[in-house]
Amino acid sequence: MKLPTPPPKNHRVIYAAAAVVLAYPEQEVLDRLPLVEQALAEVDALDGFRPTLEHLRSMPLMDAQSWHVQEFDLSRRHAMHLTYWTDGDTRRRGEVLAAIKQTYRDSGLLVDLDGELPDYLPMVLEFAANGAPALGVALLNTYRASLELLRLGLLKDKLPQAGVVAAVCDTLGGPSPQTRAEVQQLIAAPPSELVGLDPFIHSTPFPVGSQNLAGSKQGG
Repeated sequence: MKLPTPPPKNHRVIYAAAAVVLAYPEQEVLDRLPLVEQALAEVDALDGFRPTLEHLRSMPLMDAQSWHVQEFDLSRRHAMHLTYWTDGDTRRRGEVLAAIKQTYRDSGLLVDLDGELPDYLPMVLEFAANGAPALGVALLNTYRASLELLRLGLLKDKLPQAGVVAAVCDTLGGPSPQTRAEVQQLIAAPPSELVGLDPFIHSTPFPVGSQNLAGSKQGG
């Protein structure tokens, strides 16, 4: 079996940085911001992250945590769980989550879910940055539509994290959709980056059917 080419260093830096700044803002996250900023500057990828870095530094920790919960945990408009966008709360989602978890196991690494679902975006990003990069990028490509829907939602609501998700999407190649209708084209066929991933990721079902896209009737 031939795995896809691992992502270049600058892409891995973007994934690692995004994993930090999109996560729940513990004190440890804030303490790492200078290193994140330096690493992004070294690969000329800082611009899309500036609004989020400024946001995290603009308020006390408890306020940042409350804001994060309101926008990402309580609002489905900005869901950080990739399979939510494609499978919602259907029975099929459980099967997809199990397949993603198996992908982590098959990589040979011990992935600490820390109470999170395996499709939690910061976790997938960390896996792509420092775990099994080729497999991690394959997962990101599999759920490119989810990433783009999240990006569009953040952009529409003028949230600073839109630039971070856009930076991740830019590493995956091709232009980003500008509308939900254009996102449908990403679901028409599996991305080429998935070719050759058996037996690791063959059990992760590719999103199918426009009816499965969450968000069209999302509430705040």
